[in-house]
Amino acid sequence: MPLIVIAGVLVSVALILRWRLETLAHRRRVDGLAWRIHVNGIRGKSTVARIIAGMLREHGLVTVAKSTGTFAAVINRDGIDEPIQRKGPPTILEQIETAKRYVTPDVDALVIECMALKPEYQEVSERMIVRSNIGVLTNVREDHQDVMGETLPEIARSLLSTCPTNGILVTSEQNPEILAIMSDVARSKGSRLIVGDPERVTDDEVNAFDYIAFKENITIALTIADIIGIPRDVAMKGMVDAAPDPGVLRMNELRIGTGPIGPEPGQAKKVTWANLFAVNDRESMVAAMLKLDPFTTDETLLVGILNNRADRERRAIQFADVGVNDLDFDRLVTFGAYEGLVTERLKQNGYPPEHILNLGDEHEVDQDEIIERMIVQQPSSHVLVVGFVNIHTHQAEEMLEYFEHEAAPWTPSDDIEFAQVVGADTG
Repeated sequence: MPLIVIAGVLVSVALILRWRLETLAHRRRVDGLAWRIHVNGIRGKSTVARIIAGMLREHGLVTVAKSTGTFAAVINRDGIDEPIQRKGPPTILEQIETAKRYVTPDVDALVIECMALKPEYQEVSERMIVRSNIGVLTNVREDHQDVMGETLPEIARSLLSTCPTNGILVTSEQNPEILAIMSDVARSKGSRLIVGDPERVTDDEVNAFDYIAFKENITIALTIADIIGIPRDVAMKGMVDAAPDPGVLRMNELRIGTGPIGPEPGQAKKVTWANLFAVNDRESMVAAMLKLDPFTTDETLLVGILNNRADRERRAIQFADVGVNDLDFDRLVTFGAYEGLVTERLKQNGYPPEHILNLGDEHEVDQDEIIERMIVQQPSSHVLVVGFVNIHTHQAEEMLEYFEHEAAPWTPSDDIEFAQVVGADTG
């Protein structure tokens, strides 16, 4: 046998042996944990992973978590984010590296947000890496149909690739058809399904968060608190104190424009900014918009930013439908790609062409012109701006930076001036 062949065989054997040893070491590492929690679903995964981890820490359990929401980070045992620096594309092997680096013998719990989309990768992540005893499926929505399936039942079965074996599956999904599928899959894996009731969460508990929280997410954590034996007050304190994902919905109130506040184009405006760029399915968007009702009055002009990535043509068309058929915006703005395609779809849906502002890739407008046309030139004293569909485009990132770090904050003296203007407008 040629030496090169022998060398190749030896290298292959060495690699297989190393893989086997590392696999066994990883299994011993995670199987020794009291609680292994794998969080999957379409919406809310990052928030749910973070509030569960905060709750466990507050209860005195040494907890490590990993979130892949707006940005990938390990939340260490002290609740501090440690950003993950990637040298290449994301891979589920990150989960192994997280456990290897952070799971020491004194760690009690590991909370992992599922980062895989394809069902086969989700299954590998659960069966070979996380090996959860508590699985979470936050909800099932129409998203990622290119890899998960066209219908809600198909998407549900894809997401259930992370259902634990001989464990507990927790959800706040309320769709009876989807719950029946969850129950069947859980039973087939020897697991028990527990459905959290959003109505058990009080308004005061929701309002305790410094961002706009959802009862559906909170009830999942409370259900897990019941399983582990964490008192409700301890659980809520841990959730509220947990550092949120940067993509959570916060309302920023700003003063934009020069001169006095007023309804005329060119006058300064009160601007309420709602970052919903992370919301990209119809049902979640409708639910999120209901949360904005307290921030609107008869004086409010509602502006929606359709933020379209070049690799999400299908989603761009879907939200050109959602933006008209399910939501009620006074103006719609196009950012990113597919401006012509989206504009035509909006018109086909009956949206007034004069209320469409094309400010994306095809028009190459700068930040100042975006602000001027989208806000200052609008005929209202109060403009509520909502960004949605996707997170990353050049224009969206500029607006995030502007709204959150550069624009002037709204002040108590602005409230007095605004009240006088609104009083004059309404007689």
